[in-house]
Amino acid sequence: MSADPVTEPMPCDPIDLLIALEEAAGYPIRPEYIEGTVIIPPQPDDNHSHGIMELIFQFRVAGVVLAGTGNGYTTESAPPDDRALVIPDFYVRYRRATELDEAFRKTNKGWYPISMLALVGEVTSSNRETDIGPKYRTYAAAAVPVYVIVDRRDRMVHVYSEPDPDARSYLVHLSVPLGGKLPLPAPYPVLDTAPLVED
Repeated sequence: MSADPVTEPMPCDPIDLLIALEEAAGYPIRPEYIEGTVIIPPQPDDNHSHGIMELIFQFRVAGVVLAGTGNGYTTESAPPDDRALVIPDFYVRYRRATELDEAFRKTNKGWYPISMLALVGEVTSSNRETDIGPKYRTYAAAAVPVYVIVDRRDRMVHVYSEPDPDARSYLVHLSVPLGGKLPLPAPYPVLDTAPLVED
């Protein structure tokens, strides 16, 4: 499957557009909507999926119980053409979903409020440019406090913190070679990225 962005004129709400794409595909896809563009991520390979689960396991072992994967999140107040609909590879939430969060998800056809997220992470694949560009800017603009990027192409792991929403960027950046130990801001553990090194 191509990882190239699909640019569409916006005749409808982005959520309705993504639902239509999912239904038309005839097989499971999870499109995203970022900076006015529909993104259809490639199907993850085994190393991608394995790496994500290894990182989530490390968070959980360290007592960060709200680490997970799979849910979609949206910016709450942006107009439709400015809206973001993202599915991080892994995340840590501030809270379990409340009744208000579930009502928001129902109103927004399956997308939780992005304000639930304390940390997001992406493991790059053929859609690397989306992770280091549009998603980086989207998470910063939404004031998600910590963004981790496992860049499998450049064999580096990055952590960004202290978002500046107006500038759509992060003020603090730290990186280590893939396979090393990545210190995260408190209260998160140091992540051992050795399990993400492909044989």
